[in-house]
Amino acid sequence: MIRTLQKRVVGKRSFDFVIAFLFLIACLPLLAVIAALIRIFMGPAIFFPQQRPGINGQPFTLVKFRTMLDDCSLPESQRVTRLGRFLRRWSLDELPELWNVLRGEMSLIGPRPLLMEYLDRYSPEQRRRNEVMPGITGWAQVNGRNMISWQQKFELDLWYVKHRSLLLDLKILALTAVQVLRRAGVNQSSEQSMEEFTPSGGNSQYRSR
Repeated sequence: MIRTLQKRVVGKRSFDFVIAFLFLIACLPLLAVIAALIRIFMGPAIFFPQQRPGINGQPFTLVKFRTMLDDCSLPESQRVTRLGRFLRRWSLDELPELWNVLRGEMSLIGPRPLLMEYLDRYSPEQRRRNEVMPGITGWAQVNGRNMISWQQKFELDLWYVKHRSLLLDLKILALTAVQVLRRAGVNQSSEQSMEEFTPSGGNSQYRSR
């Protein structure tokens, strides 16, 4: 049983590293263009780093492309730039997370890493989402993305934890590509951050990544 689990972990890590490396190399011209546009239209800070919980809740620094202005006196809806909305709409702001995958902090597929302050708010069952490495995309993202409630999101994340396999990861990758191209599950308030998760807020809408 332990050997089977170890083989699964090693196999998933190898799969993640190879795919992330190849995709990162293929996307280098696109990454350079996005970085240049952010530098021109939003200033010198190109990336948005933020601490998120990794496997077993251990913190790591998630890296995304910056999509907002630094002026905290403005409401968030006004801080998100036109370029930022475009990047979020097509999930291009997530591309730097491939570096997190190469570093072994994230997987291509897994529950999305939420905020550090949410860790103490999880029920014992919800904490199981941290038994696996967080992902760039996951089962919840291909089954409603930002149009589903927190309760549905946790249910889908936990289903993945219990049923994860290489075949399921390949299916999620394929569905993610289709959803990005179709912009499925993206609502009109995609420039907003997700509503805060609270233990009693299971029905709050998950509005953003």
